[in-house]
Amino acid sequence: MNAKQADKVATIVLYVIAGSVILILAALLGYILIQGVPHLSWHFLTAPATAFTAGGGIGVQLFNSFYLLFITMLISFPIALGAGIYLNEYANQKSRLTGLVRTAIEILSSLPSVVVGLFGFLLFVVQFKLGFSILSGAIALTFFNLPLLTRSVEESLRTIPNLQREAGAALGLSRWETVVHIILPAALPSIVTGIVLSAGRVFGEAAALIYTAGQSAPALNFADWNPFNVSSPLNIMRPAETLAVHIWKINSEGIMPDAAAVSAGASAVLIIAVLLFNFLARYLSNSLYKRLTATK
Repeated sequence: MNAKQADKVATIVLYVIAGSVILILAALLGYILIQGVPHLSWHFLTAPATAFTAGGGIGVQLFNSFYLLFITMLISFPIALGAGIYLNEYANQKSRLTGLVRTAIEILSSLPSVVVGLFGFLLFVVQFKLGFSILSGAIALTFFNLPLLTRSVEESLRTIPNLQREAGAALGLSRWETVVHIILPAALPSIVTGIVLSAGRVFGEAAALIYTAGQSAPALNFADWNPFNVSSPLNIMRPAETLAVHIWKINSEGIMPDAAAVSAGASAVLIIAVLLFNFLARYLSNSLYKRLTATK
């Protein structure tokens, strides 16, 4: 076999592998959507769940998922942004401290989510006495989300040419002023993409939340927005069963009469939400890039 034939064979093998991956993903998504979309309705999306009777919805769990995601990103993004700026703009790449930080990030990114959940349970729920709460779940998810978000910010900053940093120095700007006024705006499209993609990953997480945010969804009074009241949706000290945890719970307990229908509908909502996060990331990235570069 000559080099030209070997190249054709390798190309065909790569196309087959890529096509197989696409077909597997399409079959998985198609099956979930075909099974779940017929069960979706406004009542299903807004009604509270029921344990022993049919006809319940996922309204509280859906709100909990978005609220927990918001609190998690509120905690993790400033830390990831600071870590990414330090690692790319300030850190000595050959120092032991930088190596230690990168090693810690790699270790955190390789931890299974159930281990993060057990760690959060022992530390935040038990030791710090935060109980099963949104705050416990958000802090645990911060440990889960921080490595991905930090690396995303760092890689976004790394793509900016050094000429822009030199231009800032030539204008008399300090390193911090250069980062704030030149580097961060240029890297903003990539940073936003990383934020939205990591948000989609957090939105579908279940294992870490089982041990921290809890497996119960108390009734919420959506007319009460005082975050210090027990029934308020904004209370971060209340337990909060998310959509992913709800799917796991109803399938493991087996006490809900229409568990299969609710599980299929909730799974479809979860998949649609994650897909929307991915499409939103691409849309925001392209829009910001066009606006910042004045391209059409």
